[in-house]
Amino acid sequence: MFNHLSVRRVLRGGWIVSTALVVGAVLSAVTIASAAPAAPAPPAVAVTFGMLKVDGLNIAYREAGDPSSPKLVLLHGFPASSHQYRDLIRVLGDRFHVIAPDYPGFGNSDAPDPAKYAYTFDKLSDVVETFLAMKGFDHYGLFVQDYGGPVGFRILGRHPEALDWLIIQNTNAYEVGFTAAWDGFRGALWKNRSPETEKPLAAFLTHDAIKGIYLHGAKSPDLMSPDNWESDYAFMQRPHAVRMNLDLFYDYRTNVPLYPTWQAFLRNRQPKTIIFWGQDDVFFTKEGGEAYLKDLPNAEMHRLVGGHFAVEDNLDYISNQMHNFYATKVAGGAMKPVAKR
Repeated sequence: MFNHLSVRRVLRGGWIVSTALVVGAVLSAVTIASAAPAAPAPPAVAVTFGMLKVDGLNIAYREAGDPSSPKLVLLHGFPASSHQYRDLIRVLGDRFHVIAPDYPGFGNSDAPDPAKYAYTFDKLSDVVETFLAMKGFDHYGLFVQDYGGPVGFRILGRHPEALDWLIIQNTNAYEVGFTAAWDGFRGALWKNRSPETEKPLAAFLTHDAIKGIYLHGAKSPDLMSPDNWESDYAFMQRPHAVRMNLDLFYDYRTNVPLYPTWQAFLRNRQPKTIIFWGQDDVFFTKEGGEAYLKDLPNAEMHRLVGGHFAVEDNLDYISNQMHNFYATKVAGGAMKPVAKR
């Protein structure tokens, strides 16, 4: 039984250590943002679902908003898909033309056999870059969470002119950002990939572990829809899904040497940036969020009671802050800040 606890398997010195993940932990000595008071919701924005052939693969996506509005790209994390943005898209579509693709192997996109298709972050970024070009997204705001960071930062490295503004939510670009959950990756798998080093990490792909990723640190577990982990786990039952995810677990090692490059990009270009950081993420430390401020001293930081998928139980707050940040910092104050919901 899960009973609001989940088991995280962490490889340390060759041993698997199980630690309880307590949901909704009280955070101290940190400024925490609270959700805005409820107010009448704006008219619902229709979300459409599409499929686009990219490099021979069917890439699924969600889209909302007027195509003439400022463009906004949402890149998802592990173990999710564009489904993680199903509500955020709807509340941002009143002001932005929003799009959220599923990477190859995720969500409703094609999932070719890893024996014939290389699942790497380089490849994912190539596919997303082509997808955005085909959809006419030549400049945009970029929302990156978890895997969205390595994918998005690669694209920006090739097309820095495309970035209008940046939204960061629990995606890592600093060594200090790794929690102990990464010990089995950094200390074993990345040094010697083998069935023995893969086996403990495959535990992250089980039903209870996926559920735990969503619930760990959540401010309001009752707002975390079970559809999240049930759909993610269902996709994990597809042929080759475990192998595909293990391939990306291994390839994640290629991101770390790029951290100085990504940090230099942020430091030198100073994009207008708003950061939302769930303070109790199973994968990324709160120090990893604070580290961005060294390179982006003018970034707007929001420290949230939340975990890896902080949008789930901080939806209205994040939407309100994004609307206001765009109005006051990106659009030059041409628009009045939106009223809080």
